[in-house]
Amino acid sequence: MKQSKEYELIVIGGGPAGLGAALSAYENGLKDILIIERDTFLGGILNQCIHNGFGLHYFKEELTGPEYSKRFIDQLGDTSIEVKLDTMAMSIENTDDARLVHIMNAAEGYQILKTKSIILAMGCRERTRMQIQIPGTRAAGIINAGQAQRYVNIEGYMVGKKVIILGSGDVGLIMARRLTLEGAEVVACVEVMPYLGGLNRNYVQCLKDYDIPLYLSHTITDIRGKNRVEGVTVQEVDTTGKPIPGTETDYDVDTVLLSVGLIPENELSSEAGVKIDPRTSGPIVYENSETSSKGIFACGNVLHVHDLVDFVTEEAESAGHAAACFVKGENCKTQNAKIIEIKNGPTIGYTVPQHIRVEDIEKNVRVYFRVRRNYKDVVQVLFKDNDDNVIAKFKRPYMFPGEMENVSLPRQLLDKVVGNELLISVEE
Repeated sequence: MKQSKEYELIVIGGGPAGLGAALSAYENGLKDILIIERDTFLGGILNQCIHNGFGLHYFKEELTGPEYSKRFIDQLGDTSIEVKLDTMAMSIENTDDARLVHIMNAAEGYQILKTKSIILAMGCRERTRMQIQIPGTRAAGIINAGQAQRYVNIEGYMVGKKVIILGSGDVGLIMARRLTLEGAEVVACVEVMPYLGGLNRNYVQCLKDYDIPLYLSHTITDIRGKNRVEGVTVQEVDTTGKPIPGTETDYDVDTVLLSVGLIPENELSSEAGVKIDPRTSGPIVYENSETSSKGIFACGNVLHVHDLVDFVTEEAESAGHAAACFVKGENCKTQNAKIIEIKNGPTIGYTVPQHIRVEDIEKNVRVYFRVRRNYKDVVQVLFKDNDDNVIAKFKRPYMFPGEMENVSLPRQLLDKVVGNELLISVEE
């Protein structure tokens, strides 16, 4: 084991979040920056997302995933930011004075790197069949949507000829279209919840435009086949998620594609003492993306699962700026700042950030959240303090669980909060 030079910032993850955070920190004055990426190339998940639809918010133009990430990768050439590819971050040690990142790769072996700050940008992983416990055989042909996307778009392999998709997450919807274009027959997409799991635009462009049926409140209750999948049984479920007897429908398929949720990759975070929010499965953060562990920040899908990469980049740039301020000692006000905790109403799934240090906000703070059910008519999003005073309210024409929402809370309104809690709720 050897220790190398001390860095000002180490970014773990070289996807869109890591790239955006590193470049932002560099633009805000940090020069000794290292990006650690376990894959053999930068860009993260975007390298396999060859469809368009990226960059509409951030660049004001439509790009493919690789085009989007390349714009940030190209910027690295004009900086002193270092990159270690094909490198695993094994663990993180965090003290008041410094942070240590243990890494390993084939070229340099095991190393311990010292840094003044860390940005977590490890992304997320897919939930597997075993985690949702689908009954049936363990035949070949049961595959996660993201894994199938890599096989088809990068490796050049077709995953099946007759496919059924379980779950209506965005990757599953996009792969329904992709497999159809490659010649497969996608017989249906079934979703256990009574609402769509992904963006409505993906439903229209990927299912509706290709006449692929979507069955809400349905799930797969059996998978048949010895060596290869031969068929599945689909059943309708009640409001508690239990299959309803007598609603069975059999499909002859050779492939089951799973799009049943994403889980932020936070094993490193937990080992470093970072507190995790059970609602997001990501770190609990303040308004500047700093976690509960001093000097460690988080952004992107490791923090909470995003719909659009444009918002990942905005969040990453904020985290990079905050890390630069931390290293330069420019956020010392946080020691005595009033802290407001954001509480969730019954129909709010989660909020990010979870805590706001009011004195550290110059103009406003952006709050991301998801709702737990469909709102198809105009509603009000309310923020109330401990005395039930309405601090802020925002009108929305509709809201769906599959689409992340965000609002901007001005500093002058936060100064009016009585107590140390702010409740977010929806009023119809």
